[in-house]
Amino acid sequence: MGSTACIILGAPVQEGAGRLGCDMGPSAFRTAGLVPELRNLGYAVEDRGNIAPAPLRDLHHPNRAIRALPETVAWTESIAKAAYEASGDGIPIFIGGDHSLSAGSMTGLARRAAEEGREFFVLWLDSHPDFHTLETTTSGNLHGIPMAYATGLEGFEGYFPPVAAPINPRNVCMMGIRSVDPAERAALSTSGVTVHDMRAIDENGIAPLLGAFLERVAAVDGILHVSLDVDFLDPGIAPGVGTTVPGGATFREAHLIMEMLHDSGLVRSIDLVELNPFLDERGRTALLMVDLVSSLMGRRVLDRPTQSYRHTPKTP
Repeated sequence: MGSTACIILGAPVQEGAGRLGCDMGPSAFRTAGLVPELRNLGYAVEDRGNIAPAPLRDLHHPNRAIRALPETVAWTESIAKAAYEASGDGIPIFIGGDHSLSAGSMTGLARRAAEEGREFFVLWLDSHPDFHTLETTTSGNLHGIPMAYATGLEGFEGYFPPVAAPINPRNVCMMGIRSVDPAERAALSTSGVTVHDMRAIDENGIAPLLGAFLERVAAVDGILHVSLDVDFLDPGIAPGVGTTVPGGATFREAHLIMEMLHDSGLVRSIDLVELNPFLDERGRTALLMVDLVSSLMGRRVLDRPTQSYRHTPKTP
């Protein structure tokens, strides 16, 4: 992938989350050195700055729990357009922003793949499946709907943009899942989505589960999108997120996934979502996320200089 350009797209959307702060994520990723790190790995990098939302429309839904529907739809429209355009020029890397941004990134990318006659696959690294529809969400936080929307579930018509190329649910692999609402569980059970929760990872290990999915992608010369949510990681190593769920992926498990993804040569786009710098500890989570992207893009363990562990002692 070294000769391919990486295109950085900031998506400072926070309306989909339950608390403020994700709009600072793109700045934190840039401050943590994402661009120079990619250049050090031999990539040409084009930072296209931050996406702006489309004009707001007056939208109201019968589900009164829903928050910020016009804003989330506006972001989805603009991010989908930016994703479609950037995917024709290189490897888009979306730096968010809450996970509602994936409603735009995945649909824009899937449209491009369909036009190229290629199957589109998604590796969803998250503690949540984000498989709610507008009807089923009880929190009303729309970072919980992007996968349901992008796979063509009903209930988004008349609110969100029509999906040009719905993702085949059988082409979605979720890893690290450990927080699922009843409505999502019911929908997933008949969807065809592959779900590897943390128990499956504990019992089987990362490598065989991910390896089987990557073999499926390679067998049809598919295009793979990776959506990495901070809360996929254990909060002990990645505290900078508003939806911490104990028992997440370890440092070693996360890096193994990234190195296997690089070895596959299949990844064509990446989401980095839910980083909330306001909740982070001196940039610790942002630095880890950049480190993981570096592994995905080709940095090897043997290329890493020895560093002392960056531990910030707590004040008494």
